Amino acid sequence: MAEAERDTLNVWDVLKPTPDKLRGADRLLKGAGLLLQSKFRDRMTIATLLEAHAGRRPEHPALTFEGQRWTYAQFNALANRYARTFKAGGIGAGDVVGVLLDNRPEALIAVAGLAKLGAAAAMCNTKQRGEVLAHSLGTVEPRALLVGGELYAAFDAIRDDPRVAGLDPVWFVPGGDLRTPPAGCRDFLAEARNRAAGNLDDAAAVSRDATCFYIFTSGTTGMPKASRMSHARWLRGGAAMGLAGLRLTPADRFYCPLPLYHNNALTVSWSSVLCAGATFALAPKFSVSNFWPDVRRHQATVFCYIGELCRYLLAAEPSADDRDHAVRAVIGNGLRPDIWDAFKSRFGIERICEFYGASEGNLIFVNGFNMDRTAGFCPLPFAVVDYDPETEAPVSDERGRMREVGKGEVGLLLNKVTDFAPFEGYTDRRASEAKLFRGVFKKDDCYFNTGDLVRRQGMRHIAFVDRLGDTFRWKGENVATTQVENALNAHPAIEESVVYGVEVPHNDGRAGMAAITPANDIADIDWAGLVAHLREELPGYAIPVFIRPRPEQEVTGTMKYRKVELKKQAYAPEDDEPVYVLVAGDERYARLDDETRRALEAGELAL
Repeated sequence: MAEAERDTLNVWDVLKPTPDKLRGADRLLKGAGLLLQSKFRDRMTIATLLEAHAGRRPEHPALTFEGQRWTYAQFNALANRYARTFKAGGIGAGDVVGVLLDNRPEALIAVAGLAKLGAAAAMCNTKQRGEVLAHSLGTVEPRALLVGGELYAAFDAIRDDPRVAGLDPVWFVPGGDLRTPPAGCRDFLAEARNRAAGNLDDAAAVSRDATCFYIFTSGTTGMPKASRMSHARWLRGGAAMGLAGLRLTPADRFYCPLPLYHNNALTVSWSSVLCAGATFALAPKFSVSNFWPDVRRHQATVFCYIGELCRYLLAAEPSADDRDHAVRAVIGNGLRPDIWDAFKSRFGIERICEFYGASEGNLIFVNGFNMDRTAGFCPLPFAVVDYDPETEAPVSDERGRMREVGKGEVGLLLNKVTDFAPFEGYTDRRASEAKLFRGVFKKDDCYFNTGDLVRRQGMRHIAFVDRLGDTFRWKGENVATTQVENALNAHPAIEESVVYGVEVPHNDGRAGMAAITPANDIADIDWAGLVAHLREELPGYAIPVFIRPRPEQEVTGTMKYRKVELKKQAYAPEDDEPVYVLVAGDERYARLDDETRRALEAGELAL
């Protein structure tokens, strides 16, 4: 099968004493200790952790970027200068400052500087423009903005919008071709250069429950929402993923090619580094051709990923240098089972620390025991419950209570909301409440609805299966899009695929449709051979009814597929793009012509 899933785990899988599980056990214990401290030490924050490293190990490298290097002492001093600049501009505890910068040191230092004041950075998605960008900023009501020259045009296009027109000050950082502050902007670096570099008293007064930054959802299913990150949850992420999962030490160099407006970068990666006192190796952006050379330049031992990144690297031409690196471990989410083993083997990765967690979620699952094809373990309460794919809602009994699925089965993941794992939510209270289920198993309990389907593997482990909205029902059966994508991607003529369900007249449920990127020319695809391959890999109901070839797939700034427009266009895309259909009983996909479309609309075609 194309998808070598791990359905279940047992006690021996988890506790078997292999060298990789035993290595770094002291870091695991340190992670457990830090988790407890994040709950009971109220003044433990990004600022106090940074200042502690700067005091104990001032000359240890904290950050590397494009051949430059900052020690912990230097990084902390710059964060203090930035904090005093923000403070002089009227920013204080509880305020929000929009940060519109590409991946660059100033963005990271600004987050640290604001954290020292108890203020929050709103990390703008640098791919957003116009109404979407104005909406995002409007959801957090920032007092001021820090904008880079490379992105000033994006801000300038919305600066008269009522949601951002009151920003004051607007600080400017040179970037791109724009080196001097435009009219109405202040030179942030010039102001910061004249500020004192010593620690501020303000940092000691910041609570662990304060917001340190906001991350905006990618907008794959609607307008973005701002998810809140507290210092406590950020530190718990570093303890769980960096120490317990990756077993980081100060000697590690963590390479991050993902954008800082993405939680995999700012939370997963940077929190892991700071909790361990390691080095953060920041890249301007991800590049397939430059990835491994940059990893070598930074002497990286760890890097972060999202699943698509791994697929892009694996799709590149094999090289004699594929294993010429010092990387011992990687961390991220979305590494599909169909490429897990190939990725690990080709690049010689010893430890894949897959995790599961949402930007707004209250729990994290981490593959801390280094097992293949699992999203990991969580010791805190959660439930995997039965669901109805038609209504996309959990199934309840006559008393309104939900039912957990059995080991090895797929269900909807719900995270229990507790004092230790609170739900911090969005800035929109109604949107936050809509994500909660109450009275799940008993009257007063409360669970966060992840909206994700997972396999309950046992031993408190899960495997990600799909977004609930991406799972559709066809011919009375549930179809998981990832399973179909894995089967398609295993065919040599297909480079990449995106699968979704579409409504067809006179049919119940949704028929499967796949937007594919051919590996070569579309004329090279053997449509009969593709059907034969899919029939070997998938049950009949899961084989896509429609195929839509596309030169490339559209993704968001965080590399998530944009399925909303594909679903809307269904099998009638704009600009007469070709669509292929598999009619019941046929042995090959055929071009969907006008006659076939008429028969389809009239319900005369068996699918």
